[in-house]
Amino acid sequence: MASILVIGSGLGGLLAAVRAADAGHRVVLVTKSVLPESNTRYAQGGIAAALFRDDSVDAHVLDTLRAGAGLCDPAAVRVLCEEGPARVRDLIRFGVDFDRDESGVARGLEAAHSRSRVVHAGGDATGAAVEAALVATVRRRAAIEVREHTMLVDLILDRGEVVGARVLGPNGGQLSLAADAVILATGGAGALYTHTTNPSVATGDGVAAAWRAGASVADLEFYQFHPTALAVPGTPLVSEAVRGEGAVLRDQLGERFMQGEHPDAELAPRDVVARAIASQMQRQGGAPALLDATALGRELLETRFPTITAACRAAGLDWAVDPIPVAPAAHYWMGGIETDDWGRTSLPGLFAVGEVARTGAHGANRLASNSLLEAAVFADRAVRALGQPWRASATLDNATRPHPLVEPAVTAIGTSSANLGTLVNRETLQQLLWDHAGVHRSGVGLKHAASTLATWSAPDPTSLDVAAVEDRNLLDLARLLVTAALAREESRGAHYRSDFAATRPELARSVSQVRRSHSLTLVPAKEAIAC
Repeated sequence: MASILVIGSGLGGLLAAVRAADAGHRVVLVTKSVLPESNTRYAQGGIAAALFRDDSVDAHVLDTLRAGAGLCDPAAVRVLCEEGPARVRDLIRFGVDFDRDESGVARGLEAAHSRSRVVHAGGDATGAAVEAALVATVRRRAAIEVREHTMLVDLILDRGEVVGARVLGPNGGQLSLAADAVILATGGAGALYTHTTNPSVATGDGVAAAWRAGASVADLEFYQFHPTALAVPGTPLVSEAVRGEGAVLRDQLGERFMQGEHPDAELAPRDVVARAIASQMQRQGGAPALLDATALGRELLETRFPTITAACRAAGLDWAVDPIPVAPAAHYWMGGIETDDWGRTSLPGLFAVGEVARTGAHGANRLASNSLLEAAVFADRAVRALGQPWRASATLDNATRPHPLVEPAVTAIGTSSANLGTLVNRETLQQLLWDHAGVHRSGVGLKHAASTLATWSAPDPTSLDVAAVEDRNLLDLARLLVTAALAREESRGAHYRSDFAATRPELARSVSQVRRSHSLTLVPAKEAIAC
């Protein structure tokens, strides 16, 4: 029996806590807000898995690799797709009631999938259904101690091994939680951007803390922007499944524009659709694009997409009658803490699962509805790896030399959040990244962002204020993201640079970032430094 600290309460964290408790471990589950609040709760589209007779693991693997734009780790993709069906069945056993039709479990088609394989619950409320079922399961496990309103501040190391975490408790005081192993499941960092589909808790706390502790992080330049967020305050998500059902994109004059962008039109990969919408918005003076779902009919829209229907009504829109305004928004981080196929990071004692992790399964552009699947698959594998001898995988071996591509970026950009300067302002940071490290990027804009970020300082790390700790994390992550985006002098997947618009085959490899003595070292992912 071991003591396991799980940080985060989305699908990855909840499933890891349940699995660890069922394996006989003592578990403390820490979450920054209330237990049900996470990115998982807001996921609409569903979970992709090869569950049906006309589908196959190989087909799912191929679709995932294609979407990843040459940067996926094939072994991680194989693990994801092979073990995915069993994890979906586990969720059913835990109480997730997936939607059904006359043939059994209902399924939908989403962009860049060659098969209809996406299962969903509550129409467009899959994440909420998964979250509710797992929260109920966690509460039934006596071996799991839940600590709500408790925020990760930093990891605790002893001779290079992670032995716990320093957290900010609900009473405003900091305390240390010791553990035999720490599983980070803190999600992404949509709060880096002005417009995001993520909840406010998504401030990248786990990635920032792991990087400060010396863990290798990778692929941070690849932030996925969902093409269709409702262009109203709050930017609620409009699921890709809507286009899978037949909705089309139009400009302000009512003309379709995606046929000229990609053979798959509205069902092209997310990065293609997001860039096309952003470009169309520029051509029409910033006005949003229009998503026309009127041909689907009111009954289908209200039964299949009740969450989106409610969001439209709240904004005074009736999408059964009129096209609705949509625009891209920051949605999912393909990058994160670098792990092997068992969720192990470069730091002994530290695991990472879900969006906080960079497993290599998503590459440069995540395939729709693979995110919940990845969280379930690698949370299960991380728990199975508990207690096993810690060994660096092939992707986490010590580096021999930095890749020449990234060497100039190291000296050009400051990396310590303790730099003296103007105290960071979150809204200003978000707008800076939206303007210069968003859907469209350029070397000039990225260099401007880098020089601006270098003049800002973070709040005192001993602060007892949640917002201050979050701002420190966002500043660290903004610098890391911009550094990686400057280093990648090509366009690939979700990373598009107008000054390097072509994809360069010789750059089809990830780049890791590792903190050493308060400075930043960048090395190829296959040669990352384990500190």
